[in-house]
Amino acid sequence: QLQAFGGGWVQAGGSLRLSCAASERTFTMGWFRQAPGKEREFVAGMWWSVTYTFASDSVRGRFTISRDNAKNTVYLQMHNLNPEDTAVYYCASADGRAYRSADEYDYWGQGTLVTVSS
Repeated sequence: QLQAFGGGWVQAGGSLRLSCAASERTFTMGWFRQAPGKEREFVAGMWWSVTYTFASDSVRGRFTISRDNAKNTVYLQMHNLNPEDTAVYYCASADGRAYRSADEYDYWGQGTLVTVSS
């Protein structure tokens, strides 16, 4: 079970941190987002046991994925947000090694809305 929270409203240039609490640890944790009228897209992911992280080109350098082992929680720290980042953000997990495709992920949390105003 995954629970994502931390979304909200922010002005362009601002920051937000999303959290995803997992009931159990899996190999891969990831963040995806879906903007109105658009398909779900990959944002960032990590392989938990080896701390390997990867991100989409659109957020690299602005967003950082990290973890808290003790809390089984994964974070998405977002800086320098712009209106194009407005979307519902979803956390997802995979039992095995997953990468950027949503099809590779087994479990999904509910979304949390991020709204960035100009």
